[in-house]
Amino acid sequence: MKKIIAMTALAMTILPAAAQETYENAKIMWNDLNGTARYVGMGGAMEALGADISTIGTNPAGIGLFRNSSASLSLGMVSQQDGKSFGGGHTTNMSFDQLGFVYSTKSGRRGFINLGFNYHKSRNFNYILSAASQLYGASQNKLTYAKAKNELLFEGNGAPNFDRPYVQCNQLDDMYARNLLYDKNSNTWYYEEANNYNMDRRHWGYVSDYDFNISGNINDRVYLGLTIGVHDMHYKHYSEYTEYFNVNSPIQVADERKISGSGADIKMGIIFRPIEFSPFRVGIAVTTPTWYDLTTSNYTSMSDDGGSVYNSEEYDFKLYTPWKFGLSAGTTVGNYLALGASYEYTDYGSMDTRYNTGTSYSYWYDDYYEKSKSDEEMNRHSGENLKGVSTLKLGAEFKAAPEVAVRFGYNYVSPIYKKDGFKDGTLASEASYYSSATDYTNWEAIHRITCGVGIQLDKVNLSAAYQYSTQKGGFEPFMSYTDKYTADDDNIADVVKVNNKRHQLLLTATYSF
Repeated sequence: MKKIIAMTALAMTILPAAAQETYENAKIMWNDLNGTARYVGMGGAMEALGADISTIGTNPAGIGLFRNSSASLSLGMVSQQDGKSFGGGHTTNMSFDQLGFVYSTKSGRRGFINLGFNYHKSRNFNYILSAASQLYGASQNKLTYAKAKNELLFEGNGAPNFDRPYVQCNQLDDMYARNLLYDKNSNTWYYEEANNYNMDRRHWGYVSDYDFNISGNINDRVYLGLTIGVHDMHYKHYSEYTEYFNVNSPIQVADERKISGSGADIKMGIIFRPIEFSPFRVGIAVTTPTWYDLTTSNYTSMSDDGGSVYNSEEYDFKLYTPWKFGLSAGTTVGNYLALGASYEYTDYGSMDTRYNTGTSYSYWYDDYYEKSKSDEEMNRHSGENLKGVSTLKLGAEFKAAPEVAVRFGYNYVSPIYKKDGFKDGTLASEASYYSSATDYTNWEAIHRITCGVGIQLDKVNLSAAYQYSTQKGGFEPFMSYTDKYTADDDNIADVVKVNNKRHQLLLTATYSF
């Protein structure tokens, strides 16, 4: 579905500071299925079964089911199917995925107190996006032309002023206007109709989670856990977007974006056996928002046969992710079969994008801290384009022999984007100005199929897992619109189908003591 916009009805407001925009934020919020090979091999459905260190970040009470101390290390490889190398990136990459330990000690006749720490890579950004299509006269610079025609690139007296443009004039508008669209001699604006375009973007980086846990049990029937999480964010992308015109030479926009920073959250969980002599268990977990403090920067250039222009910006902002709620169930049959199921819900439309407003002094901590305020306009846009996401995990482990376990799993994540979502470069938010890319992708549901095997060798367990994930999406190079007054000013780009198919191989070594 296309978003219909009347360009002549756009409002204009300026906010005092900057914040990040919806589609960039959505890229960095959700998690991959990653952890130990046992956890991945069972599709992540271990929140009620517990006794795996990867549950430290999904249901902390799972650490309370450990009866021995252990340490584990996981390494892997991730490969993108049907991708191509671009911008120094490759479709296959090695990955250091997990390192952690649990220290278990008895507390009474049937109780245990466990302490745990785990590092794991919750997000691997490595992905190369490629898209190309016909434009049939539409173009990114025509979008800038429409803003200019409706005086959204002016300070108010009719003269261009790029030192302090309206928020609807983002960095690309600035460059298109300086390079292409404004004829100083005739004081007129014009646009060029494009035939087609090509986009290549390399994404790379990671989110690392450092989780600290305390957990235990009551009469070996109720298990409680608390995890404090610290997150380390490093995201980058490099893209080249080229439009080919009817008459003049092509225009290429090269954009490099970096987002880095840290965040923290709190995870709480409980697992209980409702029937005293049954192994059936139920788990409940809650995760607070991750309170991110981030810095973003970009270097963007535009070039044609007449030369090139560039822009660069850097600013700090805050992002508070939504709450997460989890419900799980699990049971064992004898000593040869384990079954697990988990459900998680997160309302991504409720994320809070914030801009910094200054600093304040804390007498309690004898230190200065940054104050921030919600970007109401951008949060409204996020609520209109993102939605609640359900994650379903199913898994099974079968002991083919006392020392050999075989695992299978399935993982489904519902779409985060609404079907008619779009990146709006006309918002009354300076985040629109600082945006350096107009394209966006409305990704659909994620399907993950997993399997694995584990071998017990005395105190050492060696496990391997394979994961195949697939996700389709609709790519658009810029915000399409129709002008309700003049059909010739319509600017509509077709949706291009893209996909993200990934293969992951994961190996874990665990030592119990």
